[in-house]
Amino acid sequence: MDTVGGIIGIVANLAPWYEYPRARLWNCSGPSSNAFSFHAAWPEYSPTPLTEAPGLAEELGVTRVFVKDESARMGLPAFKVLGASWAVFRSLSGRVGGAASSTFEELALRLRPMSPVELVAATDGNHGQAVAHVAGLLGLACRVFLPDVVDPAVVAAIREEGGVVTVVDGPYDEAVRRAADLAQRAGPDALLVQDTAWHGYQEIPGLVVEGYSTLFREIDDQLGRGVGERGLVAVPVGVGSLAQAAIAHYRRHALVRRPALLAIEPDTAACVLASLTAGELKTVPTADTVMTGLNCGTPSSLAWPQLRNGLNAAIAISDDEALQAVADLETVGVSTGPSGAASLAGARAALTGEGSEERRAGMGVDGTATVVLLCTEGRTAYPTKG
Repeated sequence: MDTVGGIIGIVANLAPWYEYPRARLWNCSGPSSNAFSFHAAWPEYSPTPLTEAPGLAEELGVTRVFVKDESARMGLPAFKVLGASWAVFRSLSGRVGGAASSTFEELALRLRPMSPVELVAATDGNHGQAVAHVAGLLGLACRVFLPDVVDPAVVAAIREEGGVVTVVDGPYDEAVRRAADLAQRAGPDALLVQDTAWHGYQEIPGLVVEGYSTLFREIDDQLGRGVGERGLVAVPVGVGSLAQAAIAHYRRHALVRRPALLAIEPDTAACVLASLTAGELKTVPTADTVMTGLNCGTPSSLAWPQLRNGLNAAIAISDDEALQAVADLETVGVSTGPSGAASLAGARAALTGEGSEERRAGMGVDGTATVVLLCTEGRTAYPTKG
């Protein structure tokens, strides 16, 4: 069945599958280097590891597999601080006026004589901890809204960073609504720092996505020649902002050798897959999943046009598949949670098993490919099935 140039199918009669073979041909503007320069100036900065996994390469039927391990990104257990730090820095630098600040230390000094600003965010995990961490660096207050299905360990981590936590009665989308309402009522006394966009709220999510570009710049530097045109980058997806950053990097006009991009979601919260299948932005109901960082019901409106045009494929996976991937990545020295391990689970479902020849052909991935798995978080406390 075709839809908006894409093809909808079923993987092994279980997992929903979508592919768009022409995605490599789509072009967009690439990110600037400003965010990378900003992050590289941090004393805590160093590129996160890119770990090769020959055993996984053999299993997936490709030449090389690398795992981008985001379990210790500038003192936090996830990549999210890249986007939160850049968005807050750019947004608050615009408020202080005068000479531009180049570091957080300079910005903190310039903020002191001003009226205090509270950072506000909604999260289903790591984004809230990142925003609270950034607030602490700047001496600002922070309030974070979370859905009621979030593990208590997530709440504790945000509080340890100094964030004030409000648990809402409802899913992630309700937490986003509550955070946005509070920030609107507070006016200039609050800054909403969200990694998802909607009508009328796109500037800060755009800066968040730009901040994520540092991760992909590192991958290019670590591989030397990049992933390559027969390669694959597997991206776990919540609202789609990290996938948007991947598209901006790998579909930029200047890049000639372009890899396939595969989006992976929980089968209980596959909002991007549903939107791609329908050919328009969709909201889906969500349910409890061990992939708490991906438990989102509505894609970012800013990400959606790029997801529609730049993704080669999308797949939904089960909790059991994600948990198996957690264990398998542990054997290659990568300690990650189910949201991060979703990249391996999705690549495994796409590249192996019944119908894999057709799926590989649709993505343009063959036995010479290099595969990069984005493991977006460290292994923390999380619920198990049963």
